[in-house]
Parts: sequence; structure tokens; C-alpha cells
Amino acid sequence: MQPELPLRDVLPPAAISWWPPAIGWWILAILIPLLLIFAIWFYKRLTRKTAVKTARKLLANIKQDSKLDQHQKLCELSALLRRVAISVSPRAKVAALTGRNWLAYLDSSLKNAPFSDGIGQLLIDAPYRKVQPTEQEISQLISLCADWLQAQTKQARKQKS
Repeated sequence: MQPELPLRDVLPPAAISWWPPAIGWWILAILIPLLLIFAIWFYKRLTRKTAVKTARKLLANIKQDSKLDQHQKLCELSALLRRVAISVSPRAKVAALTGRNWLAYLDSSLKNAPFSDGIGQLLIDAPYRKVQPTEQEISQLISLCADWLQAQTKQARKQKS
């Protein structure tokens, strides 16, 4: 006869605790916020570049469109500037601006206040004039708008670096 050995039952392992998480969860916890921040930054950058690029094309179309009279061109220019400003700046800052405040905002990215003190005044005066703006005035305003769009591109580069 064999002697009986004092054996004990096999114990199951302890339950796996939820803390601390495995390394994969730590990596996910870091990567997900980083990816979200990068996606938001990339979307804003893409939207800014696209808005200015599209605005340049629209400006060229307004300049070359012979079907529009001077007053219509002026209205198109005003709407174009407003759309670009809302695209490149915070909407709450730009959308409510009118009159002199609007011109001051446009001047903020250019030298010598050409909107407030120069040909840019057409943007707020033209609807109340009895006479339509001349072709020369519209040509100068288109040139000024092109300068403003160029300043928006430079401003985007400064923010980037």
C-alpha cells in the first residue's frame, strides 16, 4: 500500500485587476487626443488656404466679368471680402462688423489704412451714392482686395511658423 500524501487542491489564479491598464491602453490614451488635435489643426489650415485660394480665383472672375456693371462688381467684392474674413478669422470677431469697424478690420492687415482712408471707403459709401462708381475706382478697389488677400496669405504663414 502506498502512503497517502497530504495534497492540496489546485488554486485558481487571482482575478486580473483593471488598474493599472496594459501598455496598449496608455498608448491609445495618448494617441487619440493627439490625433484629434492634429485633425482639427489640419482642417483649419486646409480651410484657410482653400478660402484664400478660391477668393483669388473669384476676384479674377469679378475683374474679367463684363456682364456685371460697376455697382454689381462692388457688391460682389464686398461679399467676397466678408466670406474670406469669416473663413480666416473667428466668426464671432468678424461677422458683426459693419461700417468703419469693418474697414478698420480690413486695414489691420495692411499698411496706411487704405480701406478707411482710401478707395476702400466705397465698400460702405457706394449703396448710398447717387452715382455709380467709375471703372477706375473699381479697378483700384480690386487691386486693393488683391493686396488684402495677399496679406491674408502672409498672415497665415506667420501663424504657421
